Amino acid sequence: MSSSINKGQIIKIAIALIAFLVLWILPTTTLGLPMISVVEHRVIAIFALALILWFTEAIPSWTTSILIIVVLLLTCSDQAIILLQEGGKEAFKSIALSHKTVMGSFADPTIMLFLGGFVIAIMASKMGIDAQLARVLLAPFGTKSKVVLLGFLLVTGVFSMFISNTATAAMMLTFMAPVLRQLPADDKGRTALVLAIPIGANIGGMGTPVGTPPNAIALKYLNESLGFNIGFFDWSMIMMPFAIFLLIFAWFILTKIFPFKNEEIHLKIEGETAKGTPLIISYVTIGLTILLWLTDKVTGINANTVAMVPIAIFCVLGLFGKKELKEIDWDVIWLVAGGFALGTALDKSGLAAHLVGAIPFAEWSPLVVIIGAGLICWFFSNIISNTATAALIIPVMVAVGTGMGSVLEPFGGILTLILGVTLAASLAMILPVSTPPNAIAFSTGMVEVKHMRTMGVIMGVVGLILAFTLLIIIGKAGIML
Repeated sequence: MSSSINKGQIIKIAIALIAFLVLWILPTTTLGLPMISVVEHRVIAIFALALILWFTEAIPSWTTSILIIVVLLLTCSDQAIILLQEGGKEAFKSIALSHKTVMGSFADPTIMLFLGGFVIAIMASKMGIDAQLARVLLAPFGTKSKVVLLGFLLVTGVFSMFISNTATAAMMLTFMAPVLRQLPADDKGRTALVLAIPIGANIGGMGTPVGTPPNAIALKYLNESLGFNIGFFDWSMIMMPFAIFLLIFAWFILTKIFPFKNEEIHLKIEGETAKGTPLIISYVTIGLTILLWLTDKVTGINANTVAMVPIAIFCVLGLFGKKELKEIDWDVIWLVAGGFALGTALDKSGLAAHLVGAIPFAEWSPLVVIIGAGLICWFFSNIISNTATAALIIPVMVAVGTGMGSVLEPFGGILTLILGVTLAASLAMILPVSTPPNAIAFSTGMVEVKHMRTMGVIMGVVGLILAFTLLIIIGKAGIML
């Protein structure tokens, strides 16, 4: 961003501020959410401000995140400006957000996963490991540009079926870095390649029960609360082919919207691999980290904790110092932290629960309930954590679906309802803050918000249509019962 703000940016900022102020001063009764607190009312206004600024890129996305964190602290936390503490200090604190929780967004466990990914990427580049891995991974896909793109999509998708999508995105971008350096700066194919990573990571997570947390949440309710008996194999046999089909569809769209300048990528991935003990340490550390990510169910160590291992090893052994520390994309860390802070505000203030509870599911037809629930989950997951969204919406849908009973049967029953919401969470990817893989891809500087928005909307709409069609078919056929 240049030092000066142009007319277009001023208009976008003005629109965001007007929307914020209008929602702020509107009487609570006009919002259609009875019994919400003043903090929830303010979060609505801040939510609108963030949404408009992120969508329009009136200011850089990471600065929007900083702004959101500061505004939340000054207006909605237990350390808010005294004049804004309506009802008195003690009464306001009883409904206010914890300032420690809001500030803690910057040290969220997922942030540690980002840092671990960045550290691995920096060390891999420093040692020449990224170039070596790129040569190995790309070998089976030849030199055809489109086939190389498909390779990245499929490899990323398969990795994401078994390990954290954030860890997958961080690793794959590390492998991709030497490839990107070989392409001309004006080649749209660069954008396609970078977008392939978050798309592959987000969609690949659908493939197995352990691919993404919403899957595990859905299985818990389906098996424990609703009496299903869906196992790892049952899920994977349906969802893995579906995820791969969506990845191939994404490949087709990417090649149309972001065509490569040349039909072939004649890769000459240069760069010598380092020698001696530092290289051995790097290989062992990176290998150990990936192994721990792959075996988290065995070791009991989650991906966020594992990400701290390479940071500690490289720093203690002097391989990662002040110089390398400056190479970390701190703007991305701020960007993600802002998304987490907003998600925390929606959740902890009670606003998210009120929004879901205010939806008149009982008055809707069965098909509208199924599609409406999926769209609502998709919308929320684009703004806040898909795990938090699933944890909030799935229990509500279990209650709604149970209450509707046999009315849902013509559309696949409650299975369609619950799995529809679950898959919708993984299809949410329109903003850099929508998912950690999106933010990681955005950190390369080769992807703009408008690129993510275009692909995110296409994948969301087509993905939801295909997902609901598939779920209705398998639900009516009793395939996963």
